[in-house]
Amino acid sequence: MSSTIVNRPPFVVPPFLQALLARLPPQPPAIAFAAAMRVLAPRLLDREGLAALSGKSFRIHANDAGIGIAFRIDGSRFTALHGGDPVDTTLRAHVADFVLLALRRIDPDTLFFARRLAIEGDTEAGLLLKNLLDAVDFRAFASHRG
Repeated sequence: MSSTIVNRPPFVVPPFLQALLARLPPQPPAIAFAAAMRVLAPRLLDREGLAALSGKSFRIHANDAGIGIAFRIDGSRFTALHGGDPVDTTLRAHVADFVLLALRRIDPDTLFFARRLAIEGDTEAGLLLKNLLDAVDFRAFASHRG
């Protein structure tokens, strides 16, 4: 992971695309995310970590795209929420920063301290989720597919 960082992401969603994305309903991406996590969570995430987040709801919001997905964790089950549903914790960043996190090109703490990743609401739950996701070894998952 990179230890150097600039104060802005390498890419920002252009305004015309942001306007288009803002018109799309949030439910289909949230449903797709929850379905994917139902399959992947048991393989990727620590059961104890998931248990600590059981009953919590989250929103992952892409600032520059103006879109977000909301979900609830119950045990190892992820359930999609409607876009307007209240959540316990919201994680906010630009699309490029979420991509960098997923690709492990940058760590969440670096983005957080650079004010490019914000945790709102129940920060303890947000930090637990951040740490749970940061502990995922995607290389091990990729080598065990079959």
